[in-house]
Amino acid sequence: MRNLGAASLHQLDITSHASIAGFSQALASQPVDLLLNIAGIMPPKASDTLETVSLSTLTKTFETNTFGPLLLVQSILPNLLSPEARNPTIANVSSRVGSIGDNSSGGAYAYRASKAALNAVSKSMAVDLRERGVTVAIMHPGIVKSGLDPASAELKEAVEPEVAVSGLWEVLKRIGLEDTGRFWNREGREIEW
Repeated sequence: MRNLGAASLHQLDITSHASIAGFSQALASQPVDLLLNIAGIMPPKASDTLETVSLSTLTKTFETNTFGPLLLVQSILPNLLSPEARNPTIANVSSRVGSIGDNSSGGAYAYRASKAALNAVSKSMAVDLRERGVTVAIMHPGIVKSGLDPASAELKEAVEPEVAVSGLWEVLKRIGLEDTGRFWNREGREIEW
């Protein structure tokens, strides 16, 4: 892909229109080579079942996991499309839980649906931006020991964040425009929709 020696770090609230607009304004006309959309929330399992999921849980989860990444890309699209942007790439961190074909466990209504929606949004971005030279990658980090789901730290397949990041980075370095709109795990294997 490219060397990120000139990378800069910005913080924003992905659920706040004002924060996204402020971030876009701070970028001004700077080209963006790589946008990593990694924000995500997972409601507690007890509040995300068929019997318990609520409108407020659905709204909060979709705002963070789906709407925020879409609106952020929309806001900085001129930066991604800048003639100075080198091989611009959008990497949206999703989850295999968002795969409809892979759903054999049910549950996690808000989380699962928000990640499936992020996958659909990302695929549409890939179609719309391919001819404009922007690659869109949908990434599954695997089960990561993090605050997203503290119970996952007990699972034998859970990995440290550094392992997940390293794997995803290797995938990002290998893919290009010919791979846009595909759903990858951290080992570089494609995940079914």
